[in-house]
Amino acid sequence: MTGKGTIPLGQTRDHEHDPYADEGAGLDREDLLRLLTGMVRIRRFEERCVELYAGELIRGFLHVYIGEEAVAVGVMDALTETDAVVATYREHGHALARGVDAGAVMAEMFGKVEGTSRGRGGSMHIFDVSRRFYGGNAIVGGGLPLAVGLALADRMTGRDGVTACFFGEGAVAEGEFHESMNLAALWRLPVLFCCENNLYAMGTALSRSESQPDIALKASAYEVPAWPVDGMDVRAVHAAARHAVDAVRSGGGPHLLELRTYRFRAHSMYDPERYRDTAEVRTWMERDPIDALVGVLRAAHELDDAELGALQAEVDAEVEAAVAYAQAGHDEPVEELTRFVHDDTSTATRR
Repeated sequence: MTGKGTIPLGQTRDHEHDPYADEGAGLDREDLLRLLTGMVRIRRFEERCVELYAGELIRGFLHVYIGEEAVAVGVMDALTETDAVVATYREHGHALARGVDAGAVMAEMFGKVEGTSRGRGGSMHIFDVSRRFYGGNAIVGGGLPLAVGLALADRMTGRDGVTACFFGEGAVAEGEFHESMNLAALWRLPVLFCCENNLYAMGTALSRSESQPDIALKASAYEVPAWPVDGMDVRAVHAAARHAVDAVRSGGGPHLLELRTYRFRAHSMYDPERYRDTAEVRTWMERDPIDALVGVLRAAHELDDAELGALQAEVDAEVEAAVAYAQAGHDEPVEELTRFVHDDTSTATRR
């Protein structure tokens, strides 16, 4: 059963609504294997995080990206090193797809100083300025104005960069979404808004929170080009992101992609998940983005069991190395706990 304004379970909008949906078929074998490896890396990393959380080696909040891998991998592959990324609190996948070191991400989960934020941020605050990866933001919609600011800074300093801003459909109900869309459009800033629409803002279905559930349509109010994308197909995501990034970079102003995806697990590890029917989850899991791409490669006779096994083994080894790195990490010394919190310089010194 579907609610008002929703899309049939396991489906996306009709293909013609995504003008670039078929162009992903033009990717060669090397491209597809790179995208597959990226998705498998995220999946295995997140599965290990779930195991480690159950073993109390990871504490606090934990929101995993299982099921949504095609979105981060497809979009990141269309960006360059000069571009910036702002993500949500479900950002481990974004960080890995951006090239942030897996060991540093895992160490951050463990609360170790070897982590991306010296263990002070944890799961929701992965940050790596060397990769222009600016969070990891715990507040719903909090990354949107940051992305606009980063894009404005790039404009003012002459940097040729695009800022990709990821956010969930729940953030559309926040004022920051409308303020950020308006300013980005008004100033024609180089921002790519990436709405990860997994149909549930925590436990609230989209049809219960938005009178108009078409997120892409909302962008029209700000004269921002936008279209929905099948977020379970990494090829479709990559094609749409490539066109949007090129348009933004060439001075076309902000664009928005509504990436229709689905998280296979609960909102967080604390979530009893009583708001979704198990049949619905199973239906979406049949469209697993990893399985889908494996199927494409197999059908083209470009991936056999041995090659897939080798790919998975390589990723498993990488993830286990990240876990070992985190386990060997160090806690912040007690005497350092107020570092980055208080300014210890005197008034005289500051003068």
